[in-house]
Amino acid sequence: MNIKNRNLFRINRIFLLRLPRLFRFFAKFRKTQKRLLIIKTDAIGDYMLFRNFIEIVKRSALYNDYQIDLLGNVLWQDLAVRYDAAFVDEFIFVMANDYYDSPLKTLKLGWRLFKNNYSVVLQSTYSRTLVNDSLAALTGSRQIMGFEGDSISIPARYKIKTDKFYKEQFVLPQHINFEFERSKFFFENVLGESLAINSLFIPVEKNDSNGIVIFPGAGIFKRSWRKEDFLALIKMLKQHSPRQIYLAGGPGDVQIGNYLEENLPLQSVNNLIGKTTLPQLIELIGSAALVIANETSAIHIAVATKTPSVCILGGGHFERFAPYPAYFENRPVCVYQKMECYYCNWNCIFETAETEPYPCIDKVNLANVWQAVLPLL
Repeated sequence: MNIKNRNLFRINRIFLLRLPRLFRFFAKFRKTQKRLLIIKTDAIGDYMLFRNFIEIVKRSALYNDYQIDLLGNVLWQDLAVRYDAAFVDEFIFVMANDYYDSPLKTLKLGWRLFKNNYSVVLQSTYSRTLVNDSLAALTGSRQIMGFEGDSISIPARYKIKTDKFYKEQFVLPQHINFEFERSKFFFENVLGESLAINSLFIPVEKNDSNGIVIFPGAGIFKRSWRKEDFLALIKMLKQHSPRQIYLAGGPGDVQIGNYLEENLPLQSVNNLIGKTTLPQLIELIGSAALVIANETSAIHIAVATKTPSVCILGGGHFERFAPYPAYFENRPVCVYQKMECYYCNWNCIFETAETEPYPCIDKVNLANVWQAVLPLL
């Protein structure tokens, strides 16, 4: 949990854990409406692995006459509005971490959700959080469905309490690890039917004239391949391919983008880091011949736009977000050096300097990445 002010959090726990009971009591005296809320406040990559199920719910026999609302992350607001507006009646975008120590914001949003009178609430994230569980309960809905989940993102003492908010909790089979398959399992249980979907999709105009797109950042520095290795890789690409090379990423990746640009001959790369909107990023990846990236949203966008990609992969969430299962069309080529400590949820057992990547990332060498890239040029 991302708590900035402990004192405010202690106050806010009343709203997060006790107020839902009061709201549920008052909800007994109102007539339910055919209105459904889907909660998904995770990052951009999680959204890419989830978003195609919104359309499936909207077109389902069970909920095709319901108003469908989406409580999502403001980070991917532009994408959702651009690509999912046909299936969502009302969007509500938040930064979920802001609600841990802000009682007034929690009360305001909770009251808004309660007034919407949802008959069904779907909280589809496997690694549940205290905020998401509480926002689902503040709707007052009698039909809240979610995963039994784990305690990675919520302390066990709170999870015991928020488990009671749910009418149905789905127990994920042990053999299902990949995030897309977790979502598929969830919505199959919600809808009571098997779903034929076996890939990601987002509509773009395909045009491979835009060259090679490189994402040197990873959101969190220690999950990123060394900038010196990206520099060497770009130099090798320039020797073997005439295609334009684009650098892409968010504002947090500006420093590494500047380093690469400054250490290459003039106009070797087109540095777009921090200069594109998310819809523009979708179009850039969709029209690329190849994407090379750390394990970030860029890889999932590449799969959804059917763009070949190479993923430099660590072990923190191994097999949860990558590698992709073999049946996926255009799955990324993943380069990794497997260690015994994989599946650590990025709770690294090694002590490393702040300026160094995690060992599982650092062990991925340039030669192996080049070996994966070369057949795709």
